[in-house]
Amino acid sequence: MSRQRCGILRNLVVAVLACIMVGAAVAAEVPHHGIAMHGAPALPEGFSHLPYVNPDAPRGGRITLALQGSYDSLNPLIVLGVAPDVVPRYVLQSLMMRSADEPFTVYGLVARSAEMPDDRSFVTFNLDPKAQFSDGRRLTAEDVRFTFELLKKHGKPFYRSSFGQVRSVDVEGPYRIRFDLSGSNDRELPLNIAMMPIFAAHATDPETFANTTLKPPIGSGPFEIAEVKPGERVVLKRRSDYWGKDLPIMRGLYNFDEIRYDFYRDANTMFEAFKAGLYDFRLEGDPDRWSTGYDFPAVKDGRIVLETLPIRSPKGMNGFVFNTRRPLFADPRVREALGHLFDFEWVNRNLYYGLLTRSDSYFAGSDLSSTGHPANEQELALLAPFPRAVRQDILEGHWKPPEPDGSGRDREEARRALQILEEAGWNLDGNTLRRKDTGEAFSFELLVNSRQQERLALNFSQSLSRIGIVARVRLVDDVQYWRRLSTFDFDMVQWVWPASASPGNEQRNRWSTAAAQRGGSLNYSGAASSAIDRMIDALLEATTRDDFVSAVRSLDRLLLSGFYIVPLFYLNDQWLAHRSDLRRPDKPPLLGTTIDSWWRQAR
Repeated sequence: MSRQRCGILRNLVVAVLACIMVGAAVAAEVPHHGIAMHGAPALPEGFSHLPYVNPDAPRGGRITLALQGSYDSLNPLIVLGVAPDVVPRYVLQSLMMRSADEPFTVYGLVARSAEMPDDRSFVTFNLDPKAQFSDGRRLTAEDVRFTFELLKKHGKPFYRSSFGQVRSVDVEGPYRIRFDLSGSNDRELPLNIAMMPIFAAHATDPETFANTTLKPPIGSGPFEIAEVKPGERVVLKRRSDYWGKDLPIMRGLYNFDEIRYDFYRDANTMFEAFKAGLYDFRLEGDPDRWSTGYDFPAVKDGRIVLETLPIRSPKGMNGFVFNTRRPLFADPRVREALGHLFDFEWVNRNLYYGLLTRSDSYFAGSDLSSTGHPANEQELALLAPFPRAVRQDILEGHWKPPEPDGSGRDREEARRALQILEEAGWNLDGNTLRRKDTGEAFSFELLVNSRQQERLALNFSQSLSRIGIVARVRLVDDVQYWRRLSTFDFDMVQWVWPASASPGNEQRNRWSTAAAQRGGSLNYSGAASSAIDRMIDALLEATTRDDFVSAVRSLDRLLLSGFYIVPLFYLNDQWLAHRSDLRRPDKPPLLGTTIDSWWRQAR
């Protein structure tokens, strides 16, 4: 071949490669109206409203809601303080907003669109120039950058660990901002950034941000705080000048002119207040109360309506949590043994009217659960570097929580528990279980913060006493309870980890080695395992649904094998009680109904 032909061929190859690179760059820069964790958003560009709202819902009126406990701050995004979620929910806004009808998809809100390559190595947001704060100042890319740095430094552990993966942030114009995500291998990270509540840089002091405060922040959302009375209430009022009221994603949402939250010290007082008509909407979680407590005049005469709606998302895990930082619970055999003393059938029948289902997975009731499914080839490959990290019966999908006979005094399960404890170095000395080498008695504290938790804990404590274990149940107030949890100052607590239809970065805050050492995280068990860390990375790196399901099931198997909790139970449905003039859309979303899509019907 002549030199001339070689030169022509070389130039042609260079030109083709250049076209490919330019085409890829152009494709990466195409603005998208939404971002889905896997696949494409379900709603097309230019959609008129979310599928689970009534776009013609009337607006007006007031709704009164109730929360148990108290508060000493309005900022739930930091470690210190106890704060309701009213500020990020109604006062602040994020770049994009999550759809409650998809596993994990966000659509434009403050940001009109996002640009992102297939590998998600960066994400660029194009802000809506109309977005403005309640004081009339424009919301700009500088406010976004300011908030990102603020939460990265002072936010809850979730923000610190997630945002810490971002290599750089570049403000490319007043309404354009770019996040460099290269090297993170975290495909959820762009969505988490998109959902970041945005503070006003001109009205937020970074030096005091990490401190508790009752000063209402300036936000860009549809409401502003009108009244703050610690221990009693928080009142929000609709902004008449809200900039985004005509956005398609806001149609049919936030239909009340005023939202009032009243606070009650305990669950019984809060329920009595509902019966007296002091608040309007109640999501019931107590099977006993649901079965027997709603036989009062307002229900009989129709002023109060009861509804049962199915829960279509994964059920999560509810359980008695071992603090494995305590030497007493460091051995997984000890933790497994104690699980044999919880008699679900007896508890469900005698305490909860048979309305509950036994928890057997951290993602129960979904295709993400490993229970009943043998590990597939992809799972085996993910778990191969960690031999013996998953028990064989769990790997094969045969494992189930212990199933006592329902008598409340199953001797076979008690014998099995003692056998496992003996293997772990404990034996029964008279009526006391003691460590063989030191003679130390098996004794610990079970921390609770409600009468409902106390009743269940006392039942478990009584069951444990049958094999010589002393479990002291201690009921404390909300403030002490949350402070002790944030510093991991407990032996055992009852906790519920809700499950998303698309588990992601929150799993790091619940189960990672780093979170186990970081106060304020939700890794209450103290789980610290390189295998768990790797599975969390794998589910965040997954590019297809099959890859994702395999990674989540592998994580589920590891958590079950660690026996970090005594599995309890879950509800299959949402139980609602509300005023008869409150209305909701006909179709509940995948993630369950919330009051934000409801309205008050004129009588």
